[in-house]
Amino acid sequence: MTKQTEIALGTWAWGDTSDGKVFGEQLTVADLQPVVDEAMANGFNLWDTAYAYGAGVSESMLGTLLQNYPRESYQLSTKFTPQMAGDGEHEVADMLAGSLKRLKTDYIDIYWIHNPGDVEKWTPELIPLVQSGKIKRVGVSNHNLDQIKRVNEILGAAGIQISAVQNHYSLLYRSSEEAGIIEYCREHDITFFAYMVLEQGALSGHYDVQHPLPAGTMRATVYNPVLPQLEALTSALAGIGAKQDATAAEVATAYVLAKGTTPIVGITKAKYIASEKKAVTVQLSDADVARLEALAAATNVDTKGNWEETMI
Repeated sequence: MTKQTEIALGTWAWGDTSDGKVFGEQLTVADLQPVVDEAMANGFNLWDTAYAYGAGVSESMLGTLLQNYPRESYQLSTKFTPQMAGDGEHEVADMLAGSLKRLKTDYIDIYWIHNPGDVEKWTPELIPLVQSGKIKRVGVSNHNLDQIKRVNEILGAAGIQISAVQNHYSLLYRSSEEAGIIEYCREHDITFFAYMVLEQGALSGHYDVQHPLPAGTMRATVYNPVLPQLEALTSALAGIGAKQDATAAEVATAYVLAKGTTPIVGITKAKYIASEKKAVTVQLSDADVARLEALAAATNVDTKGNWEETMI
């Protein structure tokens, strides 16, 4: 079995809209092949995608980009999104079938229910897919603690358990920690995957009031207005990093690693793979963590996505 890496690589931006309105650029296979090659060469082999990322565009690109690598050399993580389902009898199986085709594979290492739409309706549909071998591990994303426990009850009747939870988690958005979800995962041997650890770049150190996020994009609409409030935090990230020859982004990633979670980091350029290698080595003291959390709380910034339900 392929060993799971400490950092998963996210492909949300790979399926951006044709006008680049979410992240600010439209990427091609030619753009991304160096990214995949550099990642695989450095042991980053867990790829997170979803049908929802561009209605299959991200999956199709990832399947093409990985086709020259042995299937056992990488892991695939993709998702069933209830809001994109039709009204057929086997919507989970049907969406999975499309994902398998686009990803050019006959099994998915981690298959997620993307959000809790209807736990009672969709969860049972995972059971035969696990039993058939098309799904190796089951995960849930954007679920609160009660929903996670209920999914485990339903699956448990068939001898299956959730092995992964994927929620928005960063210095600026710690609701999964506050709600006890991360602790629950720790107690039940469930891997907690943290997405948006850099808040779509706002915590990367690349952006400030003088250098805002790309105009006209959804992320600019969300984050540019609060850049002044983030300055003390991003400055502290950079300062802590400087002592270890690390960037603000690497420290922000190291923070969620220090919390016992597996970050999912969106990668669009090969040069950033070296940054992920560095992030794994950054050591944060208890004092560093406490300082960063205090500065994050002082921003009074709420970065809950409009697709997310409240965790508490």
